Amino acid sequence: MILFPDISPVLFSIQLFGVEFALRWYALAYIAGLGLGWQMIVWAVKRPQLWPNDTAPMEPAKVEDLLGWVVAGVILGGRLGFVLFYQPEYYLSHPLEILKIWQGGMSFHGGLLGVIVAGVLFCRSNRILMMQVSDAMAFVAPIGLFFGRLSNFINAELWGRPTDMPWGVVFPGQAAQNCPEIVGLCARHPSQLYEAGLEGLLLGALVFFLVIRRQAFKKPGLITGLFFAGYGLSRFIVEFFRQPDAQFVTPDNPVGLAFHVNGFGLTMGQTLSLPMIAVGLIFLLRARRPG
Repeated sequence: MILFPDISPVLFSIQLFGVEFALRWYALAYIAGLGLGWQMIVWAVKRPQLWPNDTAPMEPAKVEDLLGWVVAGVILGGRLGFVLFYQPEYYLSHPLEILKIWQGGMSFHGGLLGVIVAGVLFCRSNRILMMQVSDAMAFVAPIGLFFGRLSNFINAELWGRPTDMPWGVVFPGQAAQNCPEIVGLCARHPSQLYEAGLEGLLLGALVFFLVIRRQAFKKPGLITGLFFAGYGLSRFIVEFFRQPDAQFVTPDNPVGLAFHVNGFGLTMGQTLSLPMIAVGLIFLLRARRPG
């Protein structure tokens, strides 16, 4: 097993007028993902030869406007998704807690829905081709996923199920003590790093290769479909190694399945990923259709 490194979730903090301001790794991950994604889309639209009819979907200056819409979609969608998908009963009883985003609690699937809505509104208000903007956002999404999952690891959150594999990590706090079937310290799968590798590095490398070497932007919907299917499949696989949310774990459901019959079923992450895989396959088939 590997002992979790002594990494503080706070990058640095300062005191101003008696108030402490802190920059956390998680916030830095959002900033880095959105900032690099913005610059990558600017880079892409400056190269019209990558797009259908050698015409980019928008001017580089418009990408900054798109960034504003995406930031709003990520924050609102991610928070509301967590509230509705994972802890609806708690937040219905404590509605003011919904506003306390700094305490944690964001859902990727909710954030994705928020970004989709934001993208649709942006395209309609600016009369821009929606499918090409979707491809542009899917092109850079793995960057944010990679940094986000690394910050999850640094925060020692969303850890994996217990394991006796040599790369199992002993996370601090409850994670190390919450394995009744294991005597002593509890090592767990570093599922955050699994996701960073699959959703971030592998998916990102494949998308980048297809855009640069195979001119994938010239087939609208191809990159969008690949991202949806690739993320959904990656998340579905990692859910087998990821510790389920505590509210789904009960004595008759120790593996934390959100929907199950006689012990067989799906976790919440797998349930939300199946529609993504289906939508991704539809986009891929439509993009590859001749004409």
